[in-house]
Amino acid sequence: MGLLSEPGKLEVLLGNEAIARGAIEAGLDVAAAYPGTPSTEIGEALSAAAREVGFHFEWAANEKVATEVAAAAAWSGLRSMAFMKHVGVNVAADAVFTLAYAGVVGGMVFVSADDPHAHSSQNEQDNRLLLRAINLPTVEPADPQEAKDFTRSAFDLSEEYGLPFALRTTTRVSHVRAPVVLGPIRERRGKGRFSPDPPRRYVQVGRLARAHHRELLEKLSRIREEVAEGGEFLRVEGQPGAELGIMTSGVSYNYVWEAVRRLGVEAQIMKLGMTNPLPEGRISDFLREVDTLLVVEELEPVLEADAARLAKEANPDLRIVGKFSGHLPRVGELDPVSVTAAVAEAAGVEFSPPSRGTGAGIDLPPRPPVMCPACPHRATGFALKRVAGRAAFMNDIGCYALLFQKPFELADVTHAMGSSVGFANGLSVATDRQVVALIGDSTFFHAGIPALINAIHHGRKFLLVVMDNRTTAMTGHQPHPGTDLDALGREAFPLDIERVVRGLGVENVWVVDPYDFEETQKAIKEAMGRDGVSVIISRRECALLTVGRLRREGKKIVPYRVDPDRCTHCLVCVKTYACPAFVDTGEKVRIDPAVCFGCGSCVDVCPFQAIVPQEGSLDWRRDGYGV
Repeated sequence: MGLLSEPGKLEVLLGNEAIARGAIEAGLDVAAAYPGTPSTEIGEALSAAAREVGFHFEWAANEKVATEVAAAAAWSGLRSMAFMKHVGVNVAADAVFTLAYAGVVGGMVFVSADDPHAHSSQNEQDNRLLLRAINLPTVEPADPQEAKDFTRSAFDLSEEYGLPFALRTTTRVSHVRAPVVLGPIRERRGKGRFSPDPPRRYVQVGRLARAHHRELLEKLSRIREEVAEGGEFLRVEGQPGAELGIMTSGVSYNYVWEAVRRLGVEAQIMKLGMTNPLPEGRISDFLREVDTLLVVEELEPVLEADAARLAKEANPDLRIVGKFSGHLPRVGELDPVSVTAAVAEAAGVEFSPPSRGTGAGIDLPPRPPVMCPACPHRATGFALKRVAGRAAFMNDIGCYALLFQKPFELADVTHAMGSSVGFANGLSVATDRQVVALIGDSTFFHAGIPALINAIHHGRKFLLVVMDNRTTAMTGHQPHPGTDLDALGREAFPLDIERVVRGLGVENVWVVDPYDFEETQKAIKEAMGRDGVSVIISRRECALLTVGRLRREGKKIVPYRVDPDRCTHCLVCVKTYACPAFVDTGEKVRIDPAVCFGCGSCVDVCPFQAIVPQEGSLDWRRDGYGV
């Protein structure tokens, strides 16, 4: 049963799955999100459970819309959740800043999944700072069990105080698996009733907004006194009376305990499960009991700055170490080794960190991220490089962001969702250089349309290439407004990008199959010679979807091969197309049959016609698959 197992059972859950279970246990009615690592699995878990449990779940067009869907449900007395990755909170911020003033009726949980080390993101943004600016009460679980329990409690507290509660995770909490004891699932409420009480509760203008701001601060003060200062979100562990104190939160708590046990040092450990509002009274008491305080937290020295401020009154002579002192880094993730080194230095004991190699004396080759075999974005990049290689390329967020790598190098800028079109607007004003903006289908619906409208209205000149692979591929093939199914696999109305673009007033529009290099290059040449905004829709579904469907249909994927008699080892295929199925043996190129998806798109790349099908290989021209 997994996520929906009976209460009392022990299930091994991903942190994100545990958040989903916590919401279900709390009686979730409505959830909405836009997929983004490291938060996506919350939605995958909810979409799988929604039909059986009966709540509503949707992948929204973007994070702002998701937040507004969830907020309206909470205003109607239902329990709702919106979740997103850290940079998604930037998109939602316009709605959620004011939502804190408005408050809620039903419980609402707002999840920010931060990404230290920028594993799948454009920055390492620490949303504790942003959530404080928004004035959302914030809880931080350290493991999957707390992820479930804190989520469930956050719904109750949200409803009690009439305020959305934020749940902040980081990558290692979201993506670790651990045993979780399940609790009972509460009954859902079904349909709600929207009846603002008092009237104009949700009207945020002038004096009304000022009054609601005052109420918000009063709520936070009550939460500090009644919740943050005790209960499940705060505990002190370790050796009472120890001179070394360690203050920590989130996944760092696990590293701290590993370090203390490994070194055998005595320390008092304060674990903060609620970091806004801060339990200042209990922290001040803790500071008075220790001579040295080590603050262990990922990303910014938020708690360290809090401790320094409180120590001025509580313990002016306290030695505080952490990120400001250089004991811990502000860049990247923490890990057991870095935390153990910091604890050892703070405690004055010796520690020799182990080698960060494999432990077997083996130097492994680097593994940069690559586009999948048969990825249509590779074909689009190949055509663009040949025709428009000297243009300024504004790239965007998605699988196609990998076109920044050799041999394509089609990214002078990669910034934020939809920014490629916005920056193309600006460059077309500021320079005379030819500009090409790249964007995916999901990102186009998420944030690309407003900037395109701006370009059309102001008569900008650039080429927009929409790489339509019929899904939100990078995060695991979630639907978007251009797909014909919703998050639960039900039929949905698919918006056609070509019709949207033409409806906005773009006259120069081409729809191409990126595997057809000749037609794609011809379209690029024509588009770059036109005035105004030109749009090329490079349309072919994600290769993973194609391969999956062909296999379900009982069709065998037969790889292509390189004819050694024709191969001259010119390496054009490797150096210009860079499919991971190509293997340079030093004398010839061969195709790895375990990697090749059998798409045949590479046939036209070879100037000597050395890439050939085998018996049973599919031909994209003849068989028409994937378009």
